[in-house]
Amino acid sequence: QVQLVESGGGLVQPGGSLTLSCAASGIIFNIYAMGWYRQAPGTQRELVAAITSGGRRNYADSVKGRFTISRDNAKNSVYLQMNSLKPEDTAVYYCNALREYPADRYLEVWGQGTLVTVSS
Repeated sequence: QVQLVESGGGLVQPGGSLTLSCAASGIIFNIYAMGWYRQAPGTQRELVAAITSGGRRNYADSVKGRFTISRDNAKNSVYLQMNSLKPEDTAVYYCNALREYPADRYLEVWGQGTLVTVSS
């Protein structure tokens, strides 16, 4: 069964830190680019950070210098280290897998999301 399972969300005070994790199963993990998206109430889902199968990273301007994405292919996992959190970072965070090479049946997979709330 193919799935992405996020964990690590929760309530944190402004200026605090959280690390999100996403564990993948059922896909050939190392051929997928992995991304973190977020969606706040009343807004569209937006890309926060992504890392290609080759390790190239990109970030939304709003999180550059505060968030770091990483992956561990041996553990089929991707992580999002979030520092200096702001109330505007409050959202449901989704893990995404986007196939980069035609060696697996799934083109794109989404996780179920994990809620991050930044509030005092």
